[in-house]
Amino acid sequence: MYLLEEKIWFWALLAIPVVVLLYFAVTLWKRSAQKRFVTNRELLGKLTPQRSVFKPVLKLIVLCLSLACMAVALVNPKIGTKLETVKREGVDVVFAVDVSKSMDAEDIAPSRIDKAKQLVTQIINNLGSDRVGIIAYAGSAYPQLPITTDYSSAKMFLNAMNTDMLSSQGTAIRDAIELAKTYYNDEEQTNRVLVIISDGEDHAGEVASIAESATEQGIRIFTIGVGSEAGDRIPIKRNGVVQSYKKDQNGETVITKLDPATLQEIAAEADGEYINGNSTQEVVDKMASALNQMDKKEFEAKQFADFKDQFQWFVAAALFLLIIDVFLLERKTAWVRKLNLFNENKSKS
Repeated sequence: MYLLEEKIWFWALLAIPVVVLLYFAVTLWKRSAQKRFVTNRELLGKLTPQRSVFKPVLKLIVLCLSLACMAVALVNPKIGTKLETVKREGVDVVFAVDVSKSMDAEDIAPSRIDKAKQLVTQIINNLGSDRVGIIAYAGSAYPQLPITTDYSSAKMFLNAMNTDMLSSQGTAIRDAIELAKTYYNDEEQTNRVLVIISDGEDHAGEVASIAESATEQGIRIFTIGVGSEAGDRIPIKRNGVVQSYKKDQNGETVITKLDPATLQEIAAEADGEYINGNSTQEVVDKMASALNQMDKKEFEAKQFADFKDQFQWFVAAALFLLIIDVFLLERKTAWVRKLNLFNENKSKS
């Protein structure tokens, strides 16, 4: 397991293309200056017989590698050398994200699905030692990530979610709840939380029975509505570009609207709360308040400990490359003449 302590220093790598551009700019300037004084290339070769074409390129490569090593050293990569089991207390939170086509609507910027992923990411960022799981659902429910304490993996899987990942369309919230039940592996656990992020449209099945089933399993459901009640068209995209908009059987453009009533009923029946997803901060604050008031369950989790700095290896490599650069003169040396790169040693007639 590795850890990058100061990722911002990766921006220092931008110095490499700048150095390369400067090198080519100086090279072009030198050639232009030489042409003004010496028009005959053979004469130029006789005037500077020890000048090497290969050495400056090699110096450039060495300098760029040195800069790369220094940038990585500033990032300070660390390696976990010991895996240990620790006791943690928290709540098991499962996120069920609606990935039906209606979530492509752009009545809330940048789109409903992107807003949903943003909300889940911000909630995860504000969690303490809770465990999280992710479910994607449309016409059916699909396990995206089992219960885990690895928030980085959770965000990675979350970012990969889109409205094309499930071929069956619809909004099978019943399937999502049934699947969520399998995420909680402790029968005595009372702090089970299911967060449903959806526009609330086309929920199949009786809402009351769905919520009652969850309550019997000790699951509290919080619902987050994403979209606007005014609604918007459903774009049909290809390679991220809108080609047209979804139409019904009569050829009329379909308008998808946020249905808060359905989501409110589900939350009320399952001892949860409905939250309007238009305000990210409101969602984060309400979820944090609700989770903080719940009983915490103790569980075991494995994590890497004793992270050791590795920057010194990259500093050493950078210094070594700089020392090599010092000894790489731009004139020809014996080994360069033997290599005869760039056809430098031309036979003289």
